[in-house]
Amino acid sequence: MQTISQDDLKAALAEIAQAVEVKINALLPTTELAEARLFDAMRYGCLNGGKRLRPFLVMQSASLFGVNPDCAIRVAAAVEMVHSYSLVHDDLPAMDDGELRRGRPTCHRQFDEATAILAGDGLLTFAFEVLAGSETHEDPNIRCHLIAALAKAAGGHGMVGGQMLDLIAEHESFDLGTTTRLQRMKTGEMIAYSCEAGGILGKASPPQRTALRAYAHDLGLAFQIVDDLLDVEGTAEETGKTVGRDAEAGKATFVSILGRERARAQAEMLSRQAAEHLDIFDGRADMLKAVADFVVARRA
Repeated sequence: MQTISQDDLKAALAEIAQAVEVKINALLPTTELAEARLFDAMRYGCLNGGKRLRPFLVMQSASLFGVNPDCAIRVAAAVEMVHSYSLVHDDLPAMDDGELRRGRPTCHRQFDEATAILAGDGLLTFAFEVLAGSETHEDPNIRCHLIAALAKAAGGHGMVGGQMLDLIAEHESFDLGTTTRLQRMKTGEMIAYSCEAGGILGKASPPQRTALRAYAHDLGLAFQIVDDLLDVEGTAEETGKTVGRDAEAGKATFVSILGRERARAQAEMLSRQAAEHLDIFDGRADMLKAVADFVVARRA
């Protein structure tokens, strides 16, 4: 089995992040008409920053099945648009009221609250337009499958529903089971989609799809636990965003429920478990296994 070093992984992440940045920049609309401020805000919210982890998962999972990279990168760009929309809205005063995102003022502080809402709306809807394009896949059934799966992952039974639970958590005490469900919905479903999208594009077998989804769910929980740790232990300079917001809001997190040591041990266990799900690919998914190590070691 090939061992992927963290330096090799970071180089691969940077390469795909740059490629996705170029693709998003090419896809996003521009205009000299009066609504140009909207497109400026969409670009601000989506370009120039972020780990681009979800696009990386799309590209790596697609590579397992020999998918044309030109098709996969459109899906990767669409996923990043949906993720960026969620961050723009998550930072709004009605949500977390964040001041920093990716090391810069949040979208509503750079522009204004109404423009940020519309920018998020624009990114979300444009993502589905990208997926619907024939350049994404020649088979319209595959395109429909991609669209339906993303709608489910991003909607009321996924990311948006998880955000609702996150708001409720400011006023109610959640136990570990409910907190885990919250994070599976808010973070995990979009990570799961990012991994499954490659399988959809490549017409993967059911066992392969199941393995990718199991990997993604464990990865997503590990990722969120580390996010909770960074909110307690990290700095705004390290993370590029406002820290300490969960404690200030009184939200139950993996750290507040388990404590730092148990939370970190849980993240490490989930990382190992995630990697084991990929054994079905006989060494071809080593880069994805390296991601599982990366998410628990990161400081941003």
